Amino acid sequence: MTTTEVAKRYFEALSAHDLDAAIDCWEQGGVDRLVGQQELVAPHGTRAYFKELFEAFPDFRFEVVDTTTYRNRTAVRWRAEATFAGPGLFQGFEPNGAHIALEGCDVVTVADGKIRALDAYLDSGTIARQLGFLQPAGSPGEARLAALANLRTRALSAVHGSEPEQIAEGVWVVRGGFPLRTMNVYLLADGGGVTVFDAGISAMTPAVAKAGARLGGIRRVVLGHADADHRGAAAGLHAPVFCHPADRAAAESPESLRDYWDLSRLDRYGRLIYPRIFYIWDGGALEVAGTVEEGDDVAGFRVLHLPGHAPGLIGLFRDSDRLALVSDCFYTLDPQTGLKGHTRVPHPAFNFNTEQARDSMRKVAALEPSTAWAGHADPVTGDVRSELEAAASRI
Repeated sequence: MTTTEVAKRYFEALSAHDLDAAIDCWEQGGVDRLVGQQELVAPHGTRAYFKELFEAFPDFRFEVVDTTTYRNRTAVRWRAEATFAGPGLFQGFEPNGAHIALEGCDVVTVADGKIRALDAYLDSGTIARQLGFLQPAGSPGEARLAALANLRTRALSAVHGSEPEQIAEGVWVVRGGFPLRTMNVYLLADGGGVTVFDAGISAMTPAVAKAGARLGGIRRVVLGHADADHRGAAAGLHAPVFCHPADRAAAESPESLRDYWDLSRLDRYGRLIYPRIFYIWDGGALEVAGTVEEGDDVAGFRVLHLPGHAPGLIGLFRDSDRLALVSDCFYTLDPQTGLKGHTRVPHPAFNFNTEQARDSMRKVAALEPSTAWAGHADPVTGDVRSELEAAASRI
């Protein structure tokens, strides 16, 4: 039996509601994929799906419009009409008597006279509208739903993050974290797309993804370090992740808290909130595609290894304009209140080695940056070298 004959036999059996004949067309373990919805494994998954469908739509009939075959694949374009008459439910909904008319296309793959795979393409939105589960296209009801959805989007943007703000040639920052927006994620122009440097918190994923798409697409994510508030969005950006070798284990770990942290050094509020909030900020363990080290090039910036706050903390420095992006090499806020303030050494409660952190601040200062942006809050500008050196020496 040819590929086309197998495909036509299958649709004839479905149109006749002859499930035994339809299932007989399938190879054991074949995959019936309703694209964008679910995957069924033949024979049991396919039989259960169509049994529910025909009990909900007892007059469901397929009409094959045309077929196109190439080698062992046949594309079947079809039409169908049916009434949601029951008595069975459809995806949990009770029958309401609605009439549906739809078109679709299934790509049927045949091997040894049996269906090995089927990819079904259909417009589920149109079906939902015809059944009354969604408002008709262009109707006042649909406009009201759109207004509510837009209101929700605007409200969530306060949590997800700001629109990208250009801070230098080919460099943008997305600010997130409710309510003060003190989490910084950087996007660097890179070969027609962008490299994300530092990945903020998980709630920022939609804002960073949207900004990256508008700027040509996210090519990779480079972590400044692997703390939960700097890797949080990385898992949801669907791009390869890179970090320093000394932070790779932390990036790949499911743990949200670092074993060298000493949260007893925080005030009472900090000791209470931080063990909980890091789990909220975190996006989970990452698959690290590769590592970057001192001197490597990242989107026109060179990598600086700046250990202290974390063993594998890195910054990026661009010689052409002396712009420094340095993650948590220093703070310009009070981590216990979230309020912006003077430049300071990262809080010792979160440091791997505070004296190393001071040395790393001095290392950045020696480069005489024009502007130094950290992982949180505002940049250091003006006499950056003096500001960082003074902060590094402050007890």
